[in-house]
Amino acid sequence: MHGLIDFAVRCVKRRRINVATKQTEKPRDCDKTVIAMREELARRIAAYAPSPGENPTAIAGMSLYRRTEPTACYRASYEPSLTVFVQGRKRVNLGGHIYMCDRSSFLLSSIDVPAESQIVEASELVPLLSMFLQLDMPMVREIIGREELPELETSVHSRGIAVGETTVGLFDACIRLVDLLETPEDIPFLGHLIQREIVYRILRTPQGERLRAIATTGDLSHRTARAIAWLRANFAKPLHMEELATVARMGVSTLHHQFRALTAMSPLQYQKQLRLQTARQRMLMDGLDATSAAYEVGYESVSQFSREYSRFFGQPPIRDIKALRESKVVPINAA
Repeated sequence: MHGLIDFAVRCVKRRRINVATKQTEKPRDCDKTVIAMREELARRIAAYAPSPGENPTAIAGMSLYRRTEPTACYRASYEPSLTVFVQGRKRVNLGGHIYMCDRSSFLLSSIDVPAESQIVEASELVPLLSMFLQLDMPMVREIIGREELPELETSVHSRGIAVGETTVGLFDACIRLVDLLETPEDIPFLGHLIQREIVYRILRTPQGERLRAIATTGDLSHRTARAIAWLRANFAKPLHMEELATVARMGVSTLHHQFRALTAMSPLQYQKQLRLQTARQRMLMDGLDATSAAYEVGYESVSQFSREYSRFFGQPPIRDIKALRESKVVPINAA
């Protein structure tokens, strides 16, 4: 009897050791898989993104990026999108909240929001490589409505952008999406299916809860996103908070709180940034002078426009546009 008991104890101990070994080996094996798949995606992006900067693709909403040198801080506008990084490092500043993106992470933006960006690690030998994909919000809402997709706890304090760790499943789907560039005839059918899988993979991550909230009709985040969309379409008009609150179907104070929680700024600050960035784009791309650009985006005083432009971009409009045309990125500080 004692012999049987000893044998049973030894078996239990051996089983515990085997389980513990599997539990410690599994993450190690998973890490190896992630590394291999990341390197595979990096090779594909490098092949289809030969030029520095943005490289558009035949897949609607997808661009591949190559950056070959660090940059100073620059203003950027983020739309609902996913960016998967496979090399290099990038820093994003949203209202004083810093998000570091490296080769093991993805950047998820669930709303339209202006922020600061900076390439902090990139070179000719090891360029920053990333895959950018616009998010189809109707598709997101349709996937969320499926009963088999489990719900996650939401946080009312989450920002509109988030950084997460790229999973094996997400890497696999991204690789297959880029592979479609080899067979353009398959893009109309398979491209949509793979993008649905990518959205599903994101929604299964902790960062996906913010995207879920934005896309869920009736949620405060969804209502706030409606106000953001309205403000983007009407930024040149005078801002009346009561009108914006009506669009969002919530009280003025609630909208202020939710708006700042998502964007790290007030509606007035958001409008100002939209105006200044649009004016900058019009002067740079369309050749407008500062006065015309100021009036076009809603300013009634050119001197006020110049003051706010200088604070926001670091120098007056004429000098800033000249530096941009000479491809000199100007360091800036947060307004």
